Amino acid sequence: MKVNNRKFFQLVLSFVLILGVSSCFKKSSSLGKGGSRATGWDMTNQKGVSKQAGEQQAGPGLVFIEGGTFTMGKIQDDVMHDWNNSATQQHVQSFYMDETEVTNSMYLEYLQWLKNVFPPTEASYKNIYEGALPDTLVWRNRLGYSENMTNNYLRHPSYSQYPVVGVNWIQANEFSKWRTDRVNEALLEKNGYLKKDAKTLDVTAENSFSTEAYLYSPTSAYGGDDKIVLKGKKGSGTKEAKNGKVIDSKNIYIQRSSGLLLPEYRLPTEAEWEYAAAADIGQREYNVYKGQKKYPWSGQSTRSGKRKTIGDQLANFKQGNGDYGGIAGWSDDGADITNQVKKYPSNDFGLYDMAGNVAEWVADVYRPIVDNEFNDFNYFRGNQYTKNKIGDNGKVEIVTKETIKYDTLRNGKVIARSLPGQIVQVPLDENETFLRQNFDRSNNFNYRDGDQQSSKEFKLGSSESIKAQKSMYNSPKHNVTVDSLGKMIRKSDRSNKRTTLVDDYVRVYKGGSWRDRAFWLDPAQRRYFPQDLATDYIGFRCAMSRVGSKSQNKKRPRN
Repeated sequence: MKVNNRKFFQLVLSFVLILGVSSCFKKSSSLGKGGSRATGWDMTNQKGVSKQAGEQQAGPGLVFIEGGTFTMGKIQDDVMHDWNNSATQQHVQSFYMDETEVTNSMYLEYLQWLKNVFPPTEASYKNIYEGALPDTLVWRNRLGYSENMTNNYLRHPSYSQYPVVGVNWIQANEFSKWRTDRVNEALLEKNGYLKKDAKTLDVTAENSFSTEAYLYSPTSAYGGDDKIVLKGKKGSGTKEAKNGKVIDSKNIYIQRSSGLLLPEYRLPTEAEWEYAAAADIGQREYNVYKGQKKYPWSGQSTRSGKRKTIGDQLANFKQGNGDYGGIAGWSDDGADITNQVKKYPSNDFGLYDMAGNVAEWVADVYRPIVDNEFNDFNYFRGNQYTKNKIGDNGKVEIVTKETIKYDTLRNGKVIARSLPGQIVQVPLDENETFLRQNFDRSNNFNYRDGDQQSSKEFKLGSSESIKAQKSMYNSPKHNVTVDSLGKMIRKSDRSNKRTTLVDDYVRVYKGGSWRDRAFWLDPAQRRYFPQDLATDYIGFRCAMSRVGSKSQNKKRPRN
């Protein structure tokens, strides 16, 4: 059989080209050699491109909580008849949570930093430190002697490992922001991107560190002092030849794509807190859920059933009228007010005091229902989206001594809205919301907040029904203003036409406290309190989102 020489040559050439292209792509797809799986280009030394995949590390004090599905709300009788915690199926992504509540010693570290960096003796900074101070008068009672706690609970070393109280929701959020910056500041210093001991020796009001400001422009941190903000890792700086060019691997700043800096510390959402407290991970048997637990521990009793600790109380709570701990001795729960953290066993996630000791602030704005019909994934009510403010020069605006903004709370307390060194935030506008399907406004507190028919003011066919939705939460409207002389004028709303205490300024708090009966130890219970007020029984702990994989295990366990 004769074969056309020209066709045979074309066939061989095509075969060689296919082999060459295949081997080329095979070679370029090797991550070890820097080949991009997207384009085949060598990305080893490309700025801003992550070189390798890595797992997020837990921040100081945090415990990993693997996400999953759970029944949020009560599945038992609602003896209080609140009907605000009907059972819904929810899914929570993996996250991290503080092992214990934030303690007095942790909060005092925050106060000391504020006092050093923003001296309250200077008029410009007076309200920064004073606005962060817990309200120690929360211990007082008209018919009770409590001056011992008023004077000593926050600062006496005997209470250093007790949960901080007298902190309102706003102050808890500000602490979380401060903690974020200090943790990331320490990470940068440890890895050679900041001057040694910069976070303690070189900080002033005009020369401070903000994580978001650093990520936007590293040279803006510490007032742009390049003697503090360094380039490159500790011990690096090796030079290598690449395609005829000399590359200095030390001449870089840390970016978000580097993966070194941690996400923000924040208050947990209500769904996250309840999921972590319930710890249903300990209720699995052959991949079948046994059912929701009544408490963060297994069983229907508040006392231990284990042989070594049988009869011991598992939480710090009020056991009856005039009974805050039991009869002194063996059966006592070990506390009359709060107790030192880690005094009671942890739950199956390794979290302490998720029932009792102090109740805890969570991030959510309170509403009587959880709207699972709209969302059942990472549920949260309270989104208020913002963006960086851009100045006339086209650059982001950084808060300075002269541009600090303060908020006067309804109780007259003055709190700094942001600190020098942070980026000024403003609400989103139409540039970000136009034609979006997932959100259409900056403030989403009231999204799907009831309807006209469910309002008390609704009348079929009435023109007033259009206004009915706005009056759904007819709560008191207190007003605090400052006159031209700086004198504070307080006006409380004492109208007898108010029908509720629920508004956009009340936040959810979860868990029972030393003042609560066992009923409130159920993780599903939910209550609310004004975000600008504090008590002697509400504290808080921080959470942090997890980036990357759902599980820390490289291999999933199989039953």
